[in-house]
Amino acid sequence: MPGSKCQCASQGELDPRWEQLEEILAAYKGDAGALIQVLHAAQDVFGYVSEEVQEKVAEALGVPISEVYGVATFYSLFSLKPRGQYKIGVCLGTACYVRGAAQVLAEIEKQLGVKVNDTTGDGKFTLEVTRCIGACGLAPVITINEDVYGRLQVDKVKEVLAKY
Repeated sequence: MPGSKCQCASQGELDPRWEQLEEILAAYKGDAGALIQVLHAAQDVFGYVSEEVQEKVAEALGVPISEVYGVATFYSLFSLKPRGQYKIGVCLGTACYVRGAAQVLAEIEKQLGVKVNDTTGDGKFTLEVTRCIGACGLAPVITINEDVYGRLQVDKVKEVLAKY
């Protein structure tokens, strides 16, 4: 419905995030050059860029949905799926890989019951692979949000995850 307040939560209440999105869109209405900024702001609000958010952005900026989707899928900054509260990044750069990062990754997958680019059922963790984060001397390295764990060995994975 045009102009309607969007998306009800499961309890039938309006989701306040849609109002935030409407405010963002109003500030950039018709400015096709602001697509990346608007998608970034929308992702900050929702945690990801859903198909419905993409449609709203396309409409407000006056750009084709295919352009919005193209930008959202081209840049690794954007996610089309909900991300967990804690984003785990396992570095598979050369130094980390040589020092056992693949085994660390396999152990994290086993402990969490997810594969790379998936989120745990409880929405707590999202597992991603990264390339060099500039901590080669600490290889293998993982990040959990802003926290960095270096020289991580397989037998320490469970202990690190337990902190979260």
